[in-house]
Amino acid sequence: MAYYWYKAFHLIGIVVWFAGLFYLVRLFVYHAEANQQEEPAQSILKKQYEIMEKRLYNIITTPGMIVTVAMAIGLISTEPEIMKSGWLHIKLTFVVLLLGYHFYCGYIMKQLEKDECNWSGQQFRLLNEAPTLLLVVIVLLAVFKNNLPLDLTTWLVVALVIVMLASIQLYAKKRRKDKERMLQINEEAQVTSGN
Repeated sequence: MAYYWYKAFHLIGIVVWFAGLFYLVRLFVYHAEANQQEEPAQSILKKQYEIMEKRLYNIITTPGMIVTVAMAIGLISTEPEIMKSGWLHIKLTFVVLLLGYHFYCGYIMKQLEKDECNWSGQQFRLLNEAPTLLLVVIVLLAVFKNNLPLDLTTWLVVALVIVMLASIQLYAKKRRKDKERMLQINEEAQVTSGN
């Protein structure tokens, strides 16, 4: 019975952890883009994003990570022979990368707070794709274990993920160009009305 409790809370922890990671880097995007605002809006927005980032990281994301890792240890303790499985070693490698990503986000959060981070909103959007890729790999390994299919279906799923990521980037680029076009139209309207 302990196995099922560990597994249930492991899955809950994963959902909470990933939700936090996805939203945290989205806040970084907004934080970086606040630099384009005029004062006092810039200072107000940056202060608000700092508060939101800290709360999200400390109250949701990090506890989600701790629950995930603790329950994974519990799962392994109920079936110690699983540590001999090759797929688990690969999965744990990706989990270590995810943990590194988590703590790197904490580092970036501190850099943003000190106003020492020069990343653009676009760079943060790209960074936000990393946990998606890690999630896909980790889930596939957990589900298929040693039988991970490397046939056409798998490559179609990989292609679908790549298309989704590219679509997100293209949409962001389109939004940015639309915003620039609107600013240009507003500037031209102001010049025309000033004459």
